[in-house]
Amino acid sequence: MLNDDFEKPFLFIGLLSIILIITFQTFYRYVVTNLTENAGSAVWTEELARFIFVWISYLAAPLAIKNRENIRVDIVFDRLPQKWQHIFWMVNNLCFIVLGVVVAIMGMDLISMQMRSPQIAPALQIPYYIPYMILPIGFSLMVLRLVQDTIKEIKRSSIMHGVAAAVITALIFIPVLLGIDFGATTVLFGYFLLFLVIGVPIGISLGLASLVTLLSSGSLPIDYVAQISFTSIDSFPIMAIPFFIAAGIFMGSGGLSERLLNLADELLGPLPGGMALATIATCMFFAAISGSGPATVAAIGSLTIPAMIERGYDKYFACAVVAAAGAIGVMIPPSNPFVIYGVASQASIGKLFIAGILPGVLTGLVLMAFSYWVSKKNGWMGEEKERSVKSIAKAFWDAKLALMVPVIVLGGIYGGLMTPTEAAAVAAFYGLIVGIFIYKGLNRHNIVDSFMEVCSTSAIVIILMAMATIFGYIMTVEQVPAKIAGFILGMTNSKIVILLLINVLLLVIGTFMEALAAIVILVPILLPIVTKVGVDPVHFGIIMVVNLAIGFVTPPVGVNLFVASSVAKVKLGDVSKQVLPILGLMIVVLLAVTYIPEISLMLVND
Repeated sequence: MLNDDFEKPFLFIGLLSIILIITFQTFYRYVVTNLTENAGSAVWTEELARFIFVWISYLAAPLAIKNRENIRVDIVFDRLPQKWQHIFWMVNNLCFIVLGVVVAIMGMDLISMQMRSPQIAPALQIPYYIPYMILPIGFSLMVLRLVQDTIKEIKRSSIMHGVAAAVITALIFIPVLLGIDFGATTVLFGYFLLFLVIGVPIGISLGLASLVTLLSSGSLPIDYVAQISFTSIDSFPIMAIPFFIAAGIFMGSGGLSERLLNLADELLGPLPGGMALATIATCMFFAAISGSGPATVAAIGSLTIPAMIERGYDKYFACAVVAAAGAIGVMIPPSNPFVIYGVASQASIGKLFIAGILPGVLTGLVLMAFSYWVSKKNGWMGEEKERSVKSIAKAFWDAKLALMVPVIVLGGIYGGLMTPTEAAAVAAFYGLIVGIFIYKGLNRHNIVDSFMEVCSTSAIVIILMAMATIFGYIMTVEQVPAKIAGFILGMTNSKIVILLLINVLLLVIGTFMEALAAIVILVPILLPIVTKVGVDPVHFGIIMVVNLAIGFVTPPVGVNLFVASSVAKVKLGDVSKQVLPILGLMIVVLLAVTYIPEISLMLVND
């Protein structure tokens, strides 16, 4: 069977390569070409980096499978008896295997076709069948990992559970095999919902539903799935996602969170609820590096929740504050949801970043005001210790390297020096250097694991985007967005009412679906509606991300609540009660952002 560490050396070399290549591309453009006449241009760098990026994305997916990491809807699955959880886990694997086998076979067909009439990559001057080889290789590796996982699951339960899983999987696909035609739209959404309910990862649910629809309708050739699996992520803007994840992980490994917390504590510690205020401020700082809500909660909460409990705060309040503050991580740039929305909507990622600053800061200030009021009411006073200009200056100095990351990213983008992807790569390179040589948190013991975490986390998102592209194209062919837009606009053309309905929809979806998945699925449907009533696409991106950020802290499945409650080792239900008033305030901020466009667009329009 496949060695457990087979993918790791390829992923380590691949991720390091694309970070260095894009950093070199940026350096070359502004240094070498300025110092050397007729130096030429490094046009090959972007193309090479894109191809390596696609390869490591599909090579990292088997690693995510092995570690059982994926974005899925678990509402039904988690409530099943253990016996049925075993069975449906194997059903999920078998469904994933179906998709993996089809894409691997279609990938081989695509390579054969390319070999007969080769197309040449313009910069590297290599035939396209070489980069396309990742499709059969990557998806075959996924199938092998899925087979390994299924065998382990059979050993945990029984052979009969495996047989039951095989029968259920066959029943799922029987209508397609029999050629029963329910209509393309019904098949597409019906199978998608079915796969979601039984716990198939969202990205794979999108791919499988698309595959089943193509098989039953015959509207497009089946090898379209393989082709789009490559071309949809062969994209320079999408590469920003692993780079931003890498910057956060590399910086976080070196004690970044402690330095930021010390700075926030120096500035806000004396006030009532000083530790809670410092926690929120630290989450806002950390958000400008990690771009991830759960990562912010894990990094900051592990420090501040025990500290707040030790200082007399209610432990459930402490968890609720950290969980809510962590949601700011997807509002303040850099933000992976903004990158994905920008790709899906063709809106400027740079404008989305700058537009997210004020809503993120506003959310943080509202949380601070609430924490101050609750703390003063309960007598949770700040820590009394001597603070001075000198101690504050020292805290700033200690945190200077962490504070430079948003300066590099935003300064590079808005100074016109770098694209968002280049800024992300330079930030990742900076985080790598700081983590190894200055903070020294990255070392031979953990550097490989850090690289694998980056690859695995980003691969889940990238595959989700690839499968969503296929799903979205079929929706477009079937005119689903146009039909939905026509239906809603037929009921009302009031911008106020339409935005209110969309906010309610997103709040509901955010309670059970991860933000990134919701964005790639819903943007093609909702964006045509709001643009027809005059909503700016950048403004709508902010509305969508702020709304879905609330889903991070919305019971029963808010992921930030899970992380915070696991840090404090308390029951999720008790934390959920404490977070309800905070949710109310966040919804007020959402309504302000929705109906006062200037909050989002003020900095963009300046």
